[in-house]
Amino acid sequence: MGIAIALGGGAALGWAHIGVLRALEEKGIPVCAAAGTSVGALAAIAFAANKLDQLERIARSTNWLRVLSYLDFHLRPGAMLGGRSILRDLELHFGRIQFRDLWIPAAAVAADLVTGKPVIIDHGPVNPAIMASIAIPGLFRPVQYDGHFLVDGGVVMPVPVAAARKIAPNMPILSVNLQGDYHGRRVASQIRARPKHSHNSMSVVRASTMLLMAELARHTLAADPPDLGLTLPVGHIEIHDFTRANELIAIGHKAVIDHLEDIEALAARAPIHRGRP
Repeated sequence: MGIAIALGGGAALGWAHIGVLRALEEKGIPVCAAAGTSVGALAAIAFAANKLDQLERIARSTNWLRVLSYLDFHLRPGAMLGGRSILRDLELHFGRIQFRDLWIPAAAVAADLVTGKPVIIDHGPVNPAIMASIAIPGLFRPVQYDGHFLVDGGVVMPVPVAAARKIAPNMPILSVNLQGDYHGRRVASQIRARPKHSHNSMSVVRASTMLLMAELARHTLAADPPDLGLTLPVGHIEIHDFTRANELIAIGHKAVIDHLEDIEALAARAPIHRGRP
């Protein structure tokens, strides 16, 4: 009895995962495995390490000063930011925790720039796995890990259903997609409202990027569907706005409550036997 959860990437929108996990806890839905991409990896590992309280405190207290403290610009090639402040925070909260130390199986997804394939990390220390999964190309340096050259997993697997299936092959999977609300995006609404007007190049690039991520999530979920999927209505919040945790956590919590009957039915299923008997 229980589910595995696949938490998608979405930068600041990932605070919504806290609300999802809280609601599942409150309603007694056993989450027996957790996989995540990008910020979803941070949430999944925090949950598996029994550190969701700490993550929620960080989320709810984040303001623009804290965000700026993470912007450690550097002159080395490969990225704009060094990521040192983020790594220090991870080491503060997770210490030397390894995947084998977690309360439930967990995994982080990154993308290998050499092979072009997703890499599911479910062994070794958790901190470099998180750093690899959140390494937004161009913003953070790629992470060399276990023979791979890794960047943000959202490049290839924005919602990590395959990772959840790998670590929990017999459990029904609940996925959480943060990229699916393209039509709710403010930049998309602006272009839709003024289709015949010229728009600045940054708006066009942002809208196109959001559309690309929404379509990538849709196609990957269609190719490898979960047993139940939630697409959260978070498009109205900018993906770089880490200061709206209260609203995002509430959205994630409400999504679970709104679909509670289906989630309870999912958790009550007999184990799913995949492949040959």
